[in-house]
Amino acid sequence: MATKNETRVKLHVKKGDTVKVIAGDSKNKTGKVLRVLRTTNRAIVEGLNMVTKHRKPTAQNTQGRIDKIEAPIHLSNLQVVVSGTPTRIGRKLNDAGKLQRFSKKSGEFIK
Repeated sequence: MATKNETRVKLHVKKGDTVKVIAGDSKNKTGKVLRVLRTTNRAIVEGLNMVTKHRKPTAQNTQGRIDKIEAPIHLSNLQVVVSGTPTRIGRKLNDAGKLQRFSKKSGEFIK
């Protein structure tokens, strides 16, 4: 079976970034990105967009339980926070000639 060649689009959000939610139920809250889901353009942010998950009883857990877990948030609703302020992200060449993310508000490069 042939595999489909997918072009890997560069995203403005990476794992470990601090982001601010700009729309939705968790609006104006900030958190750390735990995981980026490239196929659906979503990210899971620590402590934000919490949903209730009902677990069925199993052999290990005979009672069953209700868990609160983070649900994915669409990337268009997230803005990266650089030095305390939310900013848009751009890309430009650094001194080493590599394409690197930078803050459009302050102009500084992001790790």
